[in-house]
This record gives sequence, structure tokens and C-alpha cells, in this order.
Amino acid sequence: MSTRQRALIVDDEPDIRELLEITLGRMKLDTRSARNVKEAKEWLAREPFDLCLTDMRLPDGTGLELVQHIQQRHAQVPVAMITAYGSLDTAINALKAGAFDFLTKPVDLGRLRELVATALRLRSGEHEEGPVDTRLLGDSPPMKALRNQIQKLARSQAPVYISGESGSGKELVARLIHEQGPRSEKPFVPVNCGAIPSELMESEFFGHKKGSFTGAIEDKQGLFQAADGGTLFLDEVADLPLAMQVKLLRAIQEKAVRAVGGQQEVVVDVRILCATHKDLAAEVAAGRFRQDLFYRLNVIELRVPPLRERREDIPLLAETMLRRLSEGSGLAAATITEDALDKLKCYRFPGNVRELENMLERAYTLCENDQIQAIDLRLADATPATEGSEASLSQVDNLEDYLEEIERRLIMQALEETRWNRTAAAQRLGLTFRSMRYRLKKLGID
Repeated sequence: MSTRQRALIVDDEPDIRELLEITLGRMKLDTRSARNVKEAKEWLAREPFDLCLTDMRLPDGTGLELVQHIQQRHAQVPVAMITAYGSLDTAINALKAGAFDFLTKPVDLGRLRELVATALRLRSGEHEEGPVDTRLLGDSPPMKALRNQIQKLARSQAPVYISGESGSGKELVARLIHEQGPRSEKPFVPVNCGAIPSELMESEFFGHKKGSFTGAIEDKQGLFQAADGGTLFLDEVADLPLAMQVKLLRAIQEKAVRAVGGQQEVVVDVRILCATHKDLAAEVAAGRFRQDLFYRLNVIELRVPPLRERREDIPLLAETMLRRLSEGSGLAAATITEDALDKLKCYRFPGNVRELENMLERAYTLCENDQIQAIDLRLADATPATEGSEASLSQVDNLEDYLEEIERRLIMQALEETRWNRTAAAQRLGLTFRSMRYRLKKLGID
């Protein structure tokens, strides 16, 4: 019996099927072909596959229907969509439905071989779920959900927009998506879009040729070329100037870049992840961010919860951070008192995990007898939220955020007390079920 990997090709055009069969055969794959959705489902029921390539338009349905079928019944099989040239909406819908990647007609054989090789690395079992990554700590429901989403997104090549507040760990999430996916052995290239001077931005992203402008004394590789085969992480993408947004959109859509002063485009195979602490949809509405680029980057959105939404993780985070401080400094480990932990749990943490880390580093340096007391945290404004209804102005840096946080805390408490029965929680808070649903959606509570 053959031990070669097997691919299912689904297309109603004999010429396309033959081209794909020959190309994959030369890559040492066994192939099976189907002319429509019905035949494809029959093959999937009979044999195991390592990859599926499907056309979008089929005589008895669509490739999107097949993607959804594979996601439901054969979730470990990567499926790539073949779409007509320029059908970007179709490709994005396929990615959202769970497709691994997409190709456009006429099929570029070099791009096809790259896609197949990446998909087979994913299918080979090298990236099966392993131990929990110790860099993304927390046992709270939001963190468990986040780790589960990261694992799923690592199996796709879809662009991901990672939203979240400053200091919440967006770059770490991007790294984990890269490291758990089939591109893990290729480069992960992070870039802070807000830190590059606008006049140098095109050169930084796409590279330049010697003599193309004053100071270009030699050829330089751009960030896209540096990330070829791997992942390019665009942090603070909302800070890109509009002129650069146009060029970035073209590079993403064409999968090719041209160096400043260069004559030819260079094909690049890069997965794009992006993040910003700003509300990107609001930036689009304000005219500061192109809607077409937003649509291309925001194929899948992944929200990283702020620390105040997972306060139960603070003791574990504090313990781990203090242990790392001790190991890094070579000094004795410090403990933290329950009183100090209670103080931390009452604080809003506008700077999130990064702020907690800085706070503990300061307290670790200043504490006596290797024990961090509440006073060492320097948090005079972190009074418990449950003590009375009055708030010190020092606690409030934004009134709407402060009131939203109180609302979130009370809703979470009601949900926990009612074992996440939304109807019972709404009654507990004196709300209609419709009002409860609206507030859960507004506050991002799933």
C-alpha cells in the first residue's frame, strides 16, 4: 500500500484537473479527482487525505460548501480554494469559512508548489497540540479561549487582525500563531509601523537599490523579503500614512514587491498578522485608514483581553514574574502577601500585563526581607471597587471606561453566581434578557 501523501482535487474543468494532477504527482503526491461537490464528499468518506484543492464554482454547489463540510467532518485536512482572478471577496469568504489558503486562476505553478508544501508541513503532525506555552499565562476563561483560538488560527494562512489595549500581549500572540503553524521554521519579522519615518517607509518595507536616492550606498533587502516564507507582523498598523497604505495593499494582494529604484517585482510568500491598540474600524470611519486595506487585513479578528477582564490570573502572573526576576538577577526569590495581591486585583491596570511586570520589578527591588507588601506596590489609588459608591478622581482616567468596567464586573459576577445562565443573570441584575444580550455584546463578553 502506498505511503505517499494524498491530495483531493475538485474541479469541473478537465484541463485544470490534469494540470494539478501532473504538478502534484511531480511532488510525489497521490491524487484523486472529483468533478463536483457530491464526488468530493464521496472521496472524503472513502479515503483519508492530506490536502484538498477545490475550485469555487462547481456544477452542483460551491467550493465554499465543501470547505464548510471539511471543517465539520475532516477538520485536520487543509483545504485551499481556487478562485477566478480578482475575486478577492470570494477568497476572503473562503478564509473566514476555514480554508487554509487560496489560489487565483490562471494557477501560478510556483505559488501552487509553495502552498502545497506549507499545507503538508501542517498536516505532517509537526504542529500537533503540545504543552501550554508558558509565555501566555492564565487559567481564566478568556485566556483558555484565546489559546484555543491561537491554535486554530495557526492552521490557517488567513491574515489576522489582533486587537487589544497597549501592554496586553499582542506581539506575543502573533509569535505564538507563527510558532504553532507550518511557517515556524521560517522568519517571524515584527515591525512597529509607528516607529518608521514616513520618508523611509517604502524602503524599509520593500528594500531599495544602490543609488536610488541620496544615502542609498548599497542594495538593501526590505521587510517583506526578510519575512519570505514566514510571517510579517505589522504592529500599530493604524499609524501607517495613507500613501503607504495603498502600496501595502498592493503588495498583499499581488504577493509581490518592487524595491525602490528597482525595475522588476519580486514574488514573496508572506503571512500577514497585524495589530493596533486603536479601534481600526473607527479609524476607517474617520478617513484615516483605507477601508479596502482594513477589509484585506481584518479577515479574522482576534481580541486579546485586557488584564482587568481576567483578574483571577493575577496571582499566577505575579508568581511567575517574581520567579523570573529572581532567576535573572541571581538574587533570592521574593514572595507577595495576600494583602498585596488583593491590592493588585482591585487596580484597573491601564497598562495591562506590561504595567504589572514593571510594577513588580520596582516592588521586588524596594521590598524588605524578600516579601512584597501592599505598600511596596505604590498603589494608593487602588481602592477596592466594592467599597462604597464613591471613587477618587485618581482612579478615573476616563469616565466611560471606568463606568464600563464597573458594569462588566457586576455582569461577570452575576454570570458566575448563576453558572453562566444568562436569563438568570439578567433577572439577578433587574435587566430584560434583550438588554442583557446587548450589554454582553457591547462589553465583548462571550
